[in-house]
Amino acid sequence: MSARCVMVLGTTSGAGKSWLTTALCRHCARLGLKVAPFKAQNMSNNARVVAPTLHRSRGSLPPEGADFPWGGPAENRSLGGEIGSAQYFQALAARAEPDVRMNPLLLKPETDTRSQVVLMGRVNDALSRMPWRDRSLHVWPQIAAALDALREENDVVVIEGAGSPAEINLHDSDIVNMRVALHAKARCLLVTDIDRGGAFAHLYGTWALLPAQERALIHGFVLNKFRGDASLLAPAPQMLQDLTGVPTVATLPMWWQHGLPEEDGVFDDRTHASGAVSKTVVVMACPRISNLDEFQPLRNVPGVRVVWARTPAECVGADWIVLPGSKATAADLAWLRTQGLDRAIAAHAAQGGAVLGVCGGLQMLGEALIDPHGIDGNAPGLGLLPLVTQFELEKTVRHTQTAFGELTGLWSALTGVTAAGYEIHHGRTVQHPAMAAGGDLAREVLPGGLGWQNAAGNVLGIYLHGLFEDPRVLHALFGAAAPTLETVFDGLADFIETHFEPGALEQLIAPRP
Repeated sequence: MSARCVMVLGTTSGAGKSWLTTALCRHCARLGLKVAPFKAQNMSNNARVVAPTLHRSRGSLPPEGADFPWGGPAENRSLGGEIGSAQYFQALAARAEPDVRMNPLLLKPETDTRSQVVLMGRVNDALSRMPWRDRSLHVWPQIAAALDALREENDVVVIEGAGSPAEINLHDSDIVNMRVALHAKARCLLVTDIDRGGAFAHLYGTWALLPAQERALIHGFVLNKFRGDASLLAPAPQMLQDLTGVPTVATLPMWWQHGLPEEDGVFDDRTHASGAVSKTVVVMACPRISNLDEFQPLRNVPGVRVVWARTPAECVGADWIVLPGSKATAADLAWLRTQGLDRAIAAHAAQGGAVLGVCGGLQMLGEALIDPHGIDGNAPGLGLLPLVTQFELEKTVRHTQTAFGELTGLWSALTGVTAAGYEIHHGRTVQHPAMAAGGDLAREVLPGGLGWQNAAGNVLGIYLHGLFEDPRVLHALFGAAAPTLETVFDGLADFIETHFEPGALEQLIAPRP
């Protein structure tokens, strides 16, 4: 088969490309079609682990059943690759197995001027050192091959662009927007955020800056995040169509509570569900935060309020303080100290408040970060757990299913709970030798150095991402269940089926004459 391709482009970042792509994936899947998402290049520190099945066929993985270099049977700790979290969720919405081909190139920012490059699920140091514009020549063949393979295996491929297709300074080296659209002969939607103002100028200006052959691929304009009476938009949509020949196929109302995990920005408190707040969870909003999407289920639990903190004042009233993962642990730890958040975390812990560190957050909770290979940086830790972390050249990327041992204090509800998640980290964390010799030990609560608790029972550090996406964990901690992702995906599909113009969705995926 050769899939019909639909592509979602945006006039800007944040226009709504990711969630609309997710909604289209579920819409097509509900029609009984075989669907795959695709984004040629994503820039995000929010990544998920997938099984890189293509790599095994090239012989770069150990044989099935073999032990991996870090130990443990393959069936328990499978080697994985990384893709952007948005494409992971889009695959689930499409009812497809997440695959490295769905996001062949992932850029994970480490500083304002440097990113780690992940190609086909694996870190590529040579590409990471290569100047930005030089990469396209080297990566385009693999991007095109990944897309072509998905097209051969599916009825529909729903493609997400990045930023704007009208970045004319980058057009010659484009590998994610119109070059992909032309290669796939995709029918494209151009979405804009009307809440920001200037939506019609954004749509027209983007269309006008594209070459004629690329303009011809734009099949519809989408106005996203509209508030008010849609009839007041007239006659602008018709005027825009008169200028461009492109109809406005949807006006989508503002919708804060769709429930899809965020990828590129921390949550806005306006999106929080109504109702009495029984627990306030404060998450440190570090500059290089990673995997912030995994906290979405907390926001869906009745009575739980999630606050993103950049100042000590935002920690006041916290029941829990959470230190999330980080792409640059030492740098984010320095930021916490500059903001005075280290003192706020220490005071909260000293008063018996619950503290949770996830991955990089676990590393920060220890006594020291040691970096002999120049991976992340040396730094003193927060000293809330008697642990030390050493950064290693080998990056751990794997799915993990494990079970908590005995916990005490505020986290005792997790005792014996089985949890599934994933690991993405360079560091290896162990007991601090000198402190252990003096009798100051952390309680190991997850096997293999994946989780530790302090003696008082209120500070917990884990390497396991996705903890709150496991319904067993949510039930243990809150006695409640959050809406499932299946419910969220169906809600997104219902939304676009309600608000797109009649026949517009059908025309997008109709077989070509």
